[in-house]
Amino acid sequence: VQLQASGGGLVQAGDSLRLSCVVSGYDPNYHAIGWFRQAPGKEREGVLCISSSGSSRYYEASVKGRFTISRDIAKNTVFLQMDSLKPEDTAVYYCGANGYCSSWYGDYGSWGQGTQVTVSS
Repeated sequence: VQLQASGGGLVQAGDSLRLSCVVSGYDPNYHAIGWFRQAPGKEREGVLCISSSGSSRYYEASVKGRFTISRDIAKNTVFLQMDSLKPEDTAVYYCGANGYCSSWYGDYGSWGQGTQVTVSS
């Protein structure tokens, strides 16, 4: 499985971004796709995950009500819709593939290259 994340950028607080993760070899019946983020000097943290059944799991309380995860199986793509962005959302965002949703990055065996999201105040 190979993943490629894109869609990051520099935005102002309150703006929206939609990140995309194209997954080569994606099997929705098997793969869970998680979005993680890593700010400078901090550990990679789980944000959201979409399971093989299509259910969403939030791992970061601060994004509830602002971020949503979805997938387009036909396009082998998982999206992270980020609304009402805040400066504290600034990080490199990664997507990872695993057989199940997990909040721990160590469980994911495949990662995309990451996309930078910078939110200015």
